[in-house]
Amino acid sequence: MAASPPKILSESANDPTLWAKGWYRFARPLRSPNFGPRPQSMVASLIVLHSISLPPGQFGGDEVQQLFTNQLPAHAHPYFATIHTLKVSAHFYVRRGGELWQFVSCDDRAWHAGASAFDGRTNCNDFSVGIELEGLEGDTFEPDQYTTLSALCAAIAQRYPIEHIAGHEHVAPGRKFDPGPGFEWSRLQRTLGWPARCFPATSR
Repeated sequence: MAASPPKILSESANDPTLWAKGWYRFARPLRSPNFGPRPQSMVASLIVLHSISLPPGQFGGDEVQQLFTNQLPAHAHPYFATIHTLKVSAHFYVRRGGELWQFVSCDDRAWHAGASAFDGRTNCNDFSVGIELEGLEGDTFEPDQYTTLSALCAAIAQRYPIEHIAGHEHVAPGRKFDPGPGFEWSRLQRTLGWPARCFPATSR
C-alpha cells in the first residue's frame, strides 16, 4: 500500500503563473517528440531522478537536448553511434550550473524510466515525472543543481500529488545505477523538508 502523500499541495497548485498545461514557468522549453498520454485518470505521484552526460563524463554541450529531440549526430562521437536511434526523453534536465530545461509536459508521459517498478506498480513512466541531472553516474553534483532541483521538486509537488522521490537505480535495480552514490539524498531531503518516507529507504 502506498504511503500517504507528504501533504505539500497548496492553494498555489493551480497557480497559472507557475504552470501552464504541465509546463513549468521557470524552465526553458524544448519540446521532445518522444512522449505520450498518461493512462486515463492517472497523474504523477512519483519523481524519478537520473544522471546523464554526453559523451559520458563531458559537460556543457547540447548533446542531451539533441538526444531528447532525436537530433543526436551519430558521427560526432563513437558512443553516439550506439544511442542516436533511441527514442527517449525526460520531463526536465538540470545543467551543472543549475539551468533548467523542460522537454515534455508533466501532464504527459515522458520516456525516461524504461522497464521499471516502484511500490508494487510497474511502468513507472505512467505515473512519474523524470528529472535528468547533468552528471556522471556515481559522481557528485553541483550546489546549483541541488538548488534548482529542490525548487523544482517543490513546485511539482504543489501541482501534482507527489508521494515519493526515487532514483533510476531504485525503480530499475540491477539494470540502472543512476544517479548513484554521489547524489546526496539527505541534502535534498533537508532542503525540501519532506518526511523520510518520501525518499528511498537505502538513502536514509
